[in-house]
Amino acid sequence: MSHEAAGVPTTRNDEDRQDDVPQDNEGVPQDSDDVQPVQQGEAEPDAPGPAGPEDAGPRPEDRLARAVQVAEQALIEFEIAVETFRVEVENFSRLHHQKLGPMYARLDELDALIAEARAAKSGDPEDERKAREARAVVMPMPGVDELFHDWMDTDGLSPEAAAMLTEQPVRPPKRVRPSEEARRLYRELARKAHPDLAQDEVERQRRDEFIARVNAAYGRGDVELLKELVAEWEAGPVQPPAPLSESEELYARLEWLSRRKELLTVLAKELEDGAIGSMLRMAPDDPDQLLEDIAEQLLGEVSRREAELAEMTR
Repeated sequence: MSHEAAGVPTTRNDEDRQDDVPQDNEGVPQDSDDVQPVQQGEAEPDAPGPAGPEDAGPRPEDRLARAVQVAEQALIEFEIAVETFRVEVENFSRLHHQKLGPMYARLDELDALIAEARAAKSGDPEDERKAREARAVVMPMPGVDELFHDWMDTDGLSPEAAAMLTEQPVRPPKRVRPSEEARRLYRELARKAHPDLAQDEVERQRRDEFIARVNAAYGRGDVELLKELVAEWEAGPVQPPAPLSESEELYARLEWLSRRKELLTVLAKELEDGAIGSMLRMAPDDPDQLLEDIAEQLLGEVSRREAELAEMTR
């Protein structure tokens, strides 16, 4: 690319400089006191040397390419953070349901029994109405989400449902937050194989499929499978360095990265503001212990209601 295309101002060439020098009919500079011929072997004092690469300033496309690279890495790190939190929210929700669901159900049943015992003693229509409402909470009409709980997700059948239908062992999460080793392996794979680093649609599809497997393994905290995926990626094809794009393509890339970040920001906000996300923010350092603390509180509530019911039915 010429200096003109790179935005570097042109310099006067030799013909332009000769316009100021008296010339004879042959176009050769005339000898005078002010213009001395250059002797063989001597260098003209002020003659500019040939322009080298170091004389050209940085190309605008180079600066833009670096900006794109920085934006790509920032977006990948942001996506890693959002996906990490999404896995924790999903695991917390599932474990919350598994561990605490029976306790919530027992509390609802005790509330209904207490309300029914109170209505039987008083005969008050208002107490009877409250008893009916409490019993309705215990036996609600199941909705679609409840009928298909843990069976369907955004991609169709959940991994647990697919495993059961294919007679494969179900591997539920063992804890809210995967181990440090799993987190390290996940981050390594996400940075290397992220689809946003693809240079064409075929490569993007390959990375999309691979990252989906990485996310599933990370969601289960499967360290061994993550190690296998690391080895698989390292043995795969190595992508050549991306050639320098034209400025229009680089600007379009920056715009796409910006839009992608906006979408991720919305997703992160929804996760943080949700019921489970809000609970996780109460104990960011040890969410698994939070479940144990909630379970202990619920057990205390169950004991108090059981004592109240026993007192009312004496």
